[in-house]
Amino acid sequence: MAKLTIEQLDLPGKRVFLRADLNAPIDNGAVTDDTRLRGVVPTIQYALGAGAAVVLASHLGRPKGKPTPEFSLRPVAEHLAALLALPVPLAPDCVGDQVSEQARALKPGQVLLLENLRFHKEEEANDDAFARALAGLADCYVNDAFAAAHRAHASIEAITRHLQPAAAGLLMQRELAALTRILEAPDRPLMAVLGGAKVGDKVALVENLLSRVDALVIGGGMAFTFLRALGHDIGRSLVEPDRIETARRVLESARRRGIPVVLPVDTIVADGPDSPAGRAVSVREIPPTMMGLDIGPLTVTRFAAAVKEARTIVWNGPMGVFEKPAFAAGTIELARAVAESRAFSVIGGGDTVAAVNLARVADRIGYISTAGGAFLEFLEGRTLPGVEALTEAR
Repeated sequence: MAKLTIEQLDLPGKRVFLRADLNAPIDNGAVTDDTRLRGVVPTIQYALGAGAAVVLASHLGRPKGKPTPEFSLRPVAEHLAALLALPVPLAPDCVGDQVSEQARALKPGQVLLLENLRFHKEEEANDDAFARALAGLADCYVNDAFAAAHRAHASIEAITRHLQPAAAGLLMQRELAALTRILEAPDRPLMAVLGGAKVGDKVALVENLLSRVDALVIGGGMAFTFLRALGHDIGRSLVEPDRIETARRVLESARRRGIPVVLPVDTIVADGPDSPAGRAVSVREIPPTMMGLDIGPLTVTRFAAAVKEARTIVWNGPMGVFEKPAFAAGTIELARAVAESRAFSVIGGGDTVAAVNLARVADRIGYISTAGGAFLEFLEGRTLPGVEALTEAR
């Protein structure tokens, strides 16, 4: 069902509880990557422009249910104030009498940022009383935190029992539109490109996508479990012995469905990730004392050719240990190939987004998701609590 959106709310004079994902990296008291902050700015500006006041809420890190200075949202408040060119005062807490007074005193066009929701263990416990206290701070609810929508937490799920209507913010809408397009109405051929370290993290994703995609490209550390399933000796490369049979099952299922699975034909090997350089070898000739740490040049060409044929691409996971310059070329070249393709491309996951930024092609990607776990769970076909809790549009 379509969900109610912020544009459908009667906002003038209202206080909006806006759940955002402001979980940004912070170093020495300053935000070092403001991607998620910038993502929610349009929704804040829309609400303020419509005559509302905004009570902004988020988590930051894992403070384990108690106030921890290093996880304070103060640096986020200061950075947001600069992005919005508006004061963004930080409340001393997210619930309590003082916070309630600050929220009630808000005038249209003003913003109040609540302190870290996870300073209370009740947030992650989806506690009803805590959710009711949060709900009392506002007149309506907007969720723009798609990256946290897979979690049934108090500010995401339980709050909607006490604060209605509950609408999707502008970022949430864009995320859902892009991912729904992949699952329900993709231009074909639809190709999934999967990388990263482990097969186990993506078993459900692969199995769901096999019924939807026209081709599957597998790289990164997870490729070695598939190569092992095909009988290759992979040296000291990353492998999940308990997933080899799963990989065989995936390959057989793809074969029965007529879906090509494109795997590496060569790899960059070295003694380990800290090696200053590696060398390309065939996947049939990986030395027993070495490990594959990136896709090789022949595989880059093979993957780029596959990507060129697609009309829709969904990509999650790097092709190697791209954080190390010696093993970044495969991921960077693939990012460039995706950007140069005529396909509508959607990427998600922190490492994949970082790789696209490293390749300097982010402006040529169809949609970059701010989410990691929620991105994967949505593509796995799971119901996300944060989406399910939103009010259905009439």
